[in-house]
Amino acid sequence: MKFVISSSELSKHLNAVAKVINSKNTLPILDNFLFKIEGNTLTITGSDLETTLITKIELDNVEGEGVIAVEVNKLLNLLRLWPELPLSFSIDEEKKNVNITSETGKYSLPYMDGDEFPKIPEFEGEYTTVKYTGDVLVSGIEKTLFATADDELRPVMNGIFFEIEEGKTTFVASDSHKLVRYIRTDVDAKSTSSFILPKKPAGILKNSLSKDDIIIEVNFDQKNAVFKYDEFTLIARLVEGTYPSYNSVIPTDLPNKLLVDRLAFLNKLKLVTVLANQASFLVKLKVTPNKLFVSAQDVDFASAANEEIDCHYEGEDMEIGFKGPFLQDILSNLSSADVVLQLHDSSRAGILVPNETETEAEDVLMLIMPMML
Repeated sequence: MKFVISSSELSKHLNAVAKVINSKNTLPILDNFLFKIEGNTLTITGSDLETTLITKIELDNVEGEGVIAVEVNKLLNLLRLWPELPLSFSIDEEKKNVNITSETGKYSLPYMDGDEFPKIPEFEGEYTTVKYTGDVLVSGIEKTLFATADDELRPVMNGIFFEIEEGKTTFVASDSHKLVRYIRTDVDAKSTSSFILPKKPAGILKNSLSKDDIIIEVNFDQKNAVFKYDEFTLIARLVEGTYPSYNSVIPTDLPNKLLVDRLAFLNKLKLVTVLANQASFLVKLKVTPNKLFVSAQDVDFASAANEEIDCHYEGEDMEIGFKGPFLQDILSNLSSADVVLQLHDSSRAGILVPNETETEAEDVLMLIMPMML
């Protein structure tokens, strides 16, 4: 088994696949990339058992076929130091080494038998297919990923809920303190189904996909989802369980509406939160027809902060408290110039929505629970 490949091409693919590999694995074989030569195609696989990423590279100079596993860190460290140059890989089966030859040097790395690598999950029966453009899938993940939980007792909250209907997908995430519902109505889906995508594969998709017109084909059953895009295939084990009825916690009767500049609100909030109590991070909002007052204090350290922002408000004057970092997260993940904060009273959840959306095909809603003043 021999092949020639450019260092930059190999580095690009290996760095992408390495994102799924854990620093500490229960199986030693998972510390390796799986290299498989079949015909003129090099297939590279990385896995942590829960998530698997596969990429394929078409080669011009190949001899033989085979499957080996090569240690991740040593190979990546070499590639980081090599300039752009052709590399020749050959297998010494007697010494169990991979020999890598460049124009000026020769390197040898041990390899493991590829047969020890875990088998790639496959669908056992029927599965559902839905197609997304890069823009839809990336936006859905970006808008919701920050709101997922880290709850060992409720694992269904630790991922993004995909609720798929004909021509529509609703992306939902919640950690019980905040909730995001992001709807897209420009989706190639022809059936009704759902799944919960864990945050690790969601993060990999967010960082590896671009907001362009590429088509991502998603196939899924009750256990696994397979995302196919460009030369990559991402296989994720889904979170098992039933996602809570998220619509039941979204209030509908919110008569008080505050319109405010998003960045001005976010910047003032960051300043005030610095002097908030470090245990609660409570930030108080006082809303009046033309002014929004943002304040925080830490009685234990005799510190306090007060800011005011011009706004437009329709409703009764009121005061309400929120956890500063949670409110910052929401404002950071809304993209419009102005946001609308919808309130009922100081004891009920507030809703933040963009004053204008990026496309008519999207509907964004972010909920935050209040804190007792």
